Amino acid sequence: MNVSAGLFRNTTGVRLRRCVALCLGTAVLTGCASVNPFATAPVDPQSPAAKAVLEAARADRAYPKFSDIPPAPTDVRPPRAWAAAVADVEAARANLYAETAPATWTLSETEAFAARALADVSPPPVAGAPANTEAFARDARERATPPPSSR
Repeated sequence: MNVSAGLFRNTTGVRLRRCVALCLGTAVLTGCASVNPFATAPVDPQSPAAKAVLEAARADRAYPKFSDIPPAPTDVRPPRAWAAAVADVEAARANLYAETAPATWTLSETEAFAARALADVSPPPVAGAPANTEAFARDARERATPPPSSR
């Protein structure tokens, strides 16, 4: 079958899109080229900042010089000292990981640990006698004021 490949492609749509894109691109570029970004824009005299803007634009000011740059600080540690501090932190991290690895601790001898912990702790205080409890309750009842009656 000897059929032209152009019959199976939508070439008119592609050409139209290319033409539109070219026209839009040209319009945008010519529009940008006609605007001077360095041109002086007029200042609205009714603006509250108009006076300050005009004074700032017209003021002859001294520009900074390279001699105005302050000297480099001397109390900053050098890069080799920073590298040494980083190496110390990395070594401490590696040591911590090594000391807390899963194979470095076990749960053996828990009974001996519990016995030592119980020996170190004092027993809890004994609850008050029933007579003390009754005296406390009686005293609380005497000090309590009844709620006001609803009328």
